[in-house]
Amino acid sequence: MNKSGVMNKHEAKIAYIRMLPGRPYANQIMASVLQASFPEMQVDVVDVIDLLRSHKSVLAGNLWPLIREYGVDILTGRKSWSRFFLVTSYMFRQIRRLLRQYLATEQYLFTFQMQSLFDASLPGVPHFVYTDHTVLANLWYPQIDLRRVLYSPAWIRLEREIYKHAQLIFVRSANVRRSVIEQYDVLPDKVICVYAGSNVPITAVSSSPPYHKKHILFVGMDWVRKGGPDLVAAFRQVLVHHPDARLTIVGCRPAVDVPNCRVVGRVPLHAMRQFYQDASIFCMPTRLEPFGVVFAEALTYGLPIVATRVGAVPDMVRDGENGYLVEPGDVSALAAALDRLLADGERRRLFGERAREYAQRYSWERVGQEIRRCIEPVLAGVWR
Repeated sequence: MNKSGVMNKHEAKIAYIRMLPGRPYANQIMASVLQASFPEMQVDVVDVIDLLRSHKSVLAGNLWPLIREYGVDILTGRKSWSRFFLVTSYMFRQIRRLLRQYLATEQYLFTFQMQSLFDASLPGVPHFVYTDHTVLANLWYPQIDLRRVLYSPAWIRLEREIYKHAQLIFVRSANVRRSVIEQYDVLPDKVICVYAGSNVPITAVSSSPPYHKKHILFVGMDWVRKGGPDLVAAFRQVLVHHPDARLTIVGCRPAVDVPNCRVVGRVPLHAMRQFYQDASIFCMPTRLEPFGVVFAEALTYGLPIVATRVGAVPDMVRDGENGYLVEPGDVSALAAALDRLLADGERRRLFGERAREYAQRYSWERVGQEIRRCIEPVLAGVWR
């Protein structure tokens, strides 16, 4: 940085802050996206969990705040201590303190945090957030027990500071943009939907799905939250009219007793290709979904989709154009939607072709380009 406070972009550094290195997968890939989008700069990756592990006293000091904010729900089984341990108001303040100490040891052109689980802003340094969810967005899901998912009121008050301290907030879907604006009182110009990338590169998919088959694919690890029981109940109804239909379940191993159903369990990401390529319909009737990268993957493979009208799903599934949307928990409507697709191979093909068109929106390269396009004007005057 020169005497006028302008930083040479070829000598500049970006701090990319995430909670965990490899979960979810987007945490890992976003570091590469930033580096590819800002090739003239160095991207330093900061993992919050590593900072916490090196400050054991902070972890120990969180026991009482955890009990105070979530103790009753943990004792009654509504919440688990492991899931909510990092989202106390005490931990929020401690993470912010540790990050500011750590980041102040370097000169960064800007900081960029993944998800809205902490505040990684540094006074005097432009800060950006990229998230797929907000806590208050849970209020819009009719099928969930809010006592199980909502963070403490004290933490939610601090969540507002994340958005207040950011120059721009990038989101993955229209519903999250609406949440940040309406539920957190953020100016619309400050919240930009850049979507997200599929975990499957579009160039890696060449063949067309076997639309002549009646093969339904489900991909998800959280069987109940992803609507697995609803799908099995609907599939039982579907078999009455389509006894040759098949269902493949990937990502979990539920105890399912229904004909023509194969339960695969968890498989590595690189092995998912064979399951998408062997399917002719993708169905995940989720009850709560911040984003749902599997829908973007299904689009990439040209699969017609049957899903629920929740969260980010309507961004990816246009009812009657590349699939069907039903209300969460409505098994009869789900069975009817599957029946319509299973009865019409030409419709499966048409919806699948439109799915491939919609997939163009969901590439990490495009996400990175859009993020850079939006960040550059904000940095005008502080880099050259």
